[in-house]
Amino acid sequence: MKWKLTGNYLVSILAIVAIVVILNVVILVALLVNQRTGIDDVESNSGETFTRTFNQYMTLEDGEPVISPDGVRALEANNAFLQVLDASGRVVSDIDAPATAPDAYSPIELIQIYKYKDDDLVLYFIGEFEDYSYLVGFPEATEGRIVTMFDPQSVLAYVSKAGLILLIVDLAVAALIGLAFSSILTKPVYRLTERIAQLKARDFSTVEPKRPGMYRPVFANLNDVSETLTTYESEREELELRRKEWMSNVSHDLKTPLASIQGYAELLDDQELNDSERRQYAEVIERQALYMRELIDDFNLTMRLQHGDFPLETVETGLEGFVRELVIDVLNDARFSERDITFTSTNAETRPIDRHFMKRALLNFLYNALLHNDETVAVHVSVAHDVITIQDDGIGIDANELPYIFERYYRGTNTTDALGSGLGMAISRDIIKAHGGTVSVTSERGSGTTIRIELPA
Repeated sequence: MKWKLTGNYLVSILAIVAIVVILNVVILVALLVNQRTGIDDVESNSGETFTRTFNQYMTLEDGEPVISPDGVRALEANNAFLQVLDASGRVVSDIDAPATAPDAYSPIELIQIYKYKDDDLVLYFIGEFEDYSYLVGFPEATEGRIVTMFDPQSVLAYVSKAGLILLIVDLAVAALIGLAFSSILTKPVYRLTERIAQLKARDFSTVEPKRPGMYRPVFANLNDVSETLTTYESEREELELRRKEWMSNVSHDLKTPLASIQGYAELLDDQELNDSERRQYAEVIERQALYMRELIDDFNLTMRLQHGDFPLETVETGLEGFVRELVIDVLNDARFSERDITFTSTNAETRPIDRHFMKRALLNFLYNALLHNDETVAVHVSVAHDVITIQDDGIGIDANELPYIFERYYRGTNTTDALGSGLGMAISRDIIKAHGGTVSVTSERGSGTTIRIELPA
C-alpha cells in the first residue's frame, strides 16, 4: 500500500511535468508563427525592402538608367547612396556615392560586401533593374545582417534530440523532487490506512503518530473515534452480559411456572381427586400461566418501546384524580392493604396521557418501592403542577447501581422478589419518554429513594 501511494504520487508528478513540457513547446511554436507577422512589419521598413522597391524610381533613356527626382529624395530620406552597375560590374552612374567607393565590382567583391560590409562598415543591399544591377549603401545603418547556413534535416534532428534530452532531464528532476516530497505526503496517508484497518479489526487503542504533518487533526479525530468506540464496546459488552443474565433469569423464571403447570396438570389426571382439589390445582395452573404471559408481555412491550413502535392513545386527564385512583387501587390490593402509603396534591394540572400505559409506568415505580423494602416502609406519592413524585424511606440504592436501574435486563442486588423480568424500570422510563416527559431517580443507601416524573406542558 505504501509503495502504491508513492507510485501514484510520482506518476502524477511526472504526468504534470510532461504536460508542462508539451505545452511549452506548443506555446513556443505558436509564438514563432505569430512572430512572423511582426518580422514582416519590421522588414517593410528595412533597407532590404527599400532596395527591392527602389527600381520604381528608375527608367531607361537611350538605354541608360536614369533616377527620378523622387528616387533621389528617397535616398536622401534614408541617408543612403546608389551605384548602378552594368553586366560586367562597372559602375555606370551613382548618386551620393562616397569618393572611396570602387568604380567596378567583381562578383566576389559583390558577395563580400553584401555579406560582411566594406572597410567603412557600410551596409549594402543589391537590386536589379532591366539589364542593370544596383547597390544601395547605408553608411549609418542601424540594421545588421547575420548570414547562417544550415541543413533542415540536421536542424530537425538536433531539435528532436534536444527536446528529448530536455524532457528526460525534466522528468528525472521531477521524479527526484516528487520522491523527496512523497515521503512527507504519503507516509502519513499510509499510517492513516493502517489506523483505519486497526479500527476495522476492533482494535480501539489510541496511537500517537510520528511526524503527522498536515494530517495531525485527522489522527486526533481517529483517536477520538477510538476512545468513543472503546466506550461503546464496553457498554455493548456490559449490555450483552446483562442480557445473558436476564435471559438466564427469565429462563429460570419460566421453568418454575412451567414445572408447576406440568406437575399440577399431571395431578389433574388422578381420578381420586375431589372437586375442591381439582379447583385448587386449576387455580395454580392459571396463576402460573398468567405470570408467564406477563413475562412475555413485558418482553414484547420493551421491544416495541426500544424500536419506537409505540402509538399512544392520549386523553386529557387531571393528574390529581388519576394518581389518587392509582394509590387507592394499590391499597385495595390484599398484599398492600396494611402498608403506609400517603397521597398529597398541590395545584395539579391536566395533561394528555395514555391512561393505560401511564398507569403501568407509575405502578411499576410504586410496586418497586413496596416490594424491594420491608413492610415497615413508608411511601408518599405527591402531585404538584405537572410533577409526580414517589418517595420512600426504605433501604435505598447503592451509588454504583444507580446509573443502571433504567437499563434493560438489570436487576439490583436489593431485589428479593423472585418474580419479575428486570424490564419494569426500563419500560416505565420509556413510557414516560414516549409522552415527552422525563424521569429521574435520587437515592442513598439507607436513606430511601425518590422518583421524580415531569410531564410536558
